[in-house]
Amino acid sequence: MAKPTDSPEIPEAESLLRLIANRGTIEFDHEREGAWIEVIRKMDEVYSDLLRYEVDLERKNAELEDAQAFVTNVIESVSDILVVCDARGLVQQVNSAFQNTLGRTVKDIVGRNIADIIDVADNPRLVPLLKPRSQSEVVDGELRFAADAGSSDLFAINSSPRHDHRGRFIGVVLTGRPIGELRRAYEALHKAHHELQRAQRQLVEQEKMASLGRLVAGVAHELNNPISFVYGNIHTLMRYRTALVSYLDAIHGKARGSDLAALKKSLRIDAIVEDFGPLIDGTLEGAVRISEIVKNLRRLSFSKLGEVERVNLERLINTAVLWAVRTKQMRVDVQMEIEPELWVSGNEGQLHQVIVNLVENAIDAMRGVNAPRLKVSASRAGGEILIRIADNGSGIDKDHLSHIFEPFFTTKRVGEGTGLGLWISYGIVREHGGELFAANEPEGGATFSFALPAG
Repeated sequence: MAKPTDSPEIPEAESLLRLIANRGTIEFDHEREGAWIEVIRKMDEVYSDLLRYEVDLERKNAELEDAQAFVTNVIESVSDILVVCDARGLVQQVNSAFQNTLGRTVKDIVGRNIADIIDVADNPRLVPLLKPRSQSEVVDGELRFAADAGSSDLFAINSSPRHDHRGRFIGVVLTGRPIGELRRAYEALHKAHHELQRAQRQLVEQEKMASLGRLVAGVAHELNNPISFVYGNIHTLMRYRTALVSYLDAIHGKARGSDLAALKKSLRIDAIVEDFGPLIDGTLEGAVRISEIVKNLRRLSFSKLGEVERVNLERLINTAVLWAVRTKQMRVDVQMEIEPELWVSGNEGQLHQVIVNLVENAIDAMRGVNAPRLKVSASRAGGEILIRIADNGSGIDKDHLSHIFEPFFTTKRVGEGTGLGLWISYGIVREHGGELFAANEPEGGATFSFALPAG
């Protein structure tokens, strides 16, 4: 019997094995190719990010260079000297002004200790300028620097501390300018201030002279009545004297009784004797009135600046209103509501000036009003005395209310006012512990008021 053989089946098995081997190789190559593609893709992403970062870095670097150039330009443009030091006092940066002061270059200065480039005698002054301190603590001092041509001028120095992002002290920034320059600027400022004060004093004196002129006019009107009365009485007494002398001469000449009786009747001796009493009383009343006016005037005129005394407001207001009204050629209905026994501590002459100024302004504001009415009141309100002066004029323009107490502000025509009256009055009231206010009344007109501590 023949033995079976496997030869026909061998080629088929080998082919199958080759196919399996080739398929594994192909799958491995595909996997490796995919991995390389992923690596290349990642490399592209990284390269793109690097390009983007490089562009951003170049842009930020350009911005930083611009900012640094700007800061450098500003530092170099500053006319004051500028020195940046670290915590040990080593110079890190200076500006051109400091280089010019020392006559040295940046290389000769930067890196050296600030103590080596100042005058030796100023070393004690340097210590507080370099000491560690809080960020807001600025120290002032004075230094002389050791320049090539000798010691520099004395500089006024400001020392500002520097801190890092952790708040640690890392040095100071010194800025300064020559004291000679500061002194010249101060002297110029002082001179300008002195001139301004002198001009202000002149203007105040002019306003005082104007007030004095109005006061004199008021006094003249006030004195006119009693003086005229006394003058008329004196003329009458002179006529009576002539008649009495004639009658007495007749008596001493031993005239007859019938002649004396006729002479007595013709000379109206009995009427003269009866009129003596009223004439003398009237003359004395006029003299007393003149004496009171002069006394008030002396009280106002001789009060020293800053002198404090107890002032009777009732008497002061009555006198001031009367004199102020008399100076104005205008009939005004004056209503006075003054409580008795109102006393304050202050300067009587200055307070009189305030009342006169306010009354005159009120009368001026009522020009053209058919029935001008001025109401002046003073009353006690707790521990203060409230004074109000109201008129029925056109009131104050709302745009002017916030400016009326400013110097030189006036709504009057040129030549009628300096604009200093209310400003001076405002200052006087403040010096006496009060505040001067202005307001419009709902029914029309304006009111000026102020309160003073009762004294």
